[in-house]
Amino acid sequence: MVKYCQSCNTQKAFMVRPKTGNLICQNCFFQAFEDEIHHTIISTQMFKPGEKIAIAASGGKDSTVLVHVITLLNKKYNYGLHLYLLSIDEGIKGYRDDSLETVKQNQITYDLELKILSYKELFNWSMDEVVAQIGLNNNCTYCGVFRRQSLDRGAIQLGVDKIITGHNADDMAETFLMNLLRGDIFRLPKSTAIITGDDGDNGIATLPRCKPFKYTYEKEIVMYAHYKKLIYFSTECTYSPNAFRGHVRELIKNLEAIRPSAVIDLIHSCEQLDAPNQNQKLPQKQLCQKCNLLSSNKICKACTLLESLNQGRAKQILQIQE
Repeated sequence: MVKYCQSCNTQKAFMVRPKTGNLICQNCFFQAFEDEIHHTIISTQMFKPGEKIAIAASGGKDSTVLVHVITLLNKKYNYGLHLYLLSIDEGIKGYRDDSLETVKQNQITYDLELKILSYKELFNWSMDEVVAQIGLNNNCTYCGVFRRQSLDRGAIQLGVDKIITGHNADDMAETFLMNLLRGDIFRLPKSTAIITGDDGDNGIATLPRCKPFKYTYEKEIVMYAHYKKLIYFSTECTYSPNAFRGHVRELIKNLEAIRPSAVIDLIHSCEQLDAPNQNQKLPQKQLCQKCNLLSSNKICKACTLLESLNQGRAKQILQIQE
């Protein structure tokens, strides 16, 4: 028996949509996927006409679809944005060097300016060198901190107003659950924030980071990329199997098998949380005394970790943090 799309009721359905559970045809899926992202952007007033936007581009499925959809919506709805590609080379041989070739292909396809910064030039350490010193455990701590600062530095060099990333609904749910398991009450309410970065404390401005894919399922991003025949790099990071996030991801997948709405339920649960009590002392934003970038301490996490590497104390620092 032929099953028809539950959106248009005229075309044959080609899949059951993961987000809604409805039968949908290919054209309606593309339209719904793009319309929902447009709605997210408009309803949150994510952009203003004339803004310069850096798209964090890794060459993976999320950032590749992000580049495609934002370029498409910018033209279709006349957002008036000036778009740039910003890529970070962590220095992972056989992984990032290959994925950057995909970014370069997308640069040509979408005719966007591309800026590439490397850990080696910014910190004088590649991730391969970091792992050689600290081992396979906790290396994501270093990479995450260095990557965030690298994106900030690249955005400053490009002179952009905001950074947009390909963090999707699954990523948001994982971050919320990770912070919950760690008991991080300060980060917990902001785990699923669609825009982070404001005037901060002491009038210190931070560069906003936006997540247009906040309500977009990872499965649907993969399907969109596949059926649109987008070119992306699909190999997993060499060092990620040891990451805490990977275990949380498996937990959420197991929850989805029982409750398909688990991802969006976690996001909505986080949205209902209140900020920490005003009587609780929150870290005060300030400028790092070494790199002059925003920090919650006198010396930022990136500079602290970098110093531990340079002094050969990296393993000791991680043991203290644990």
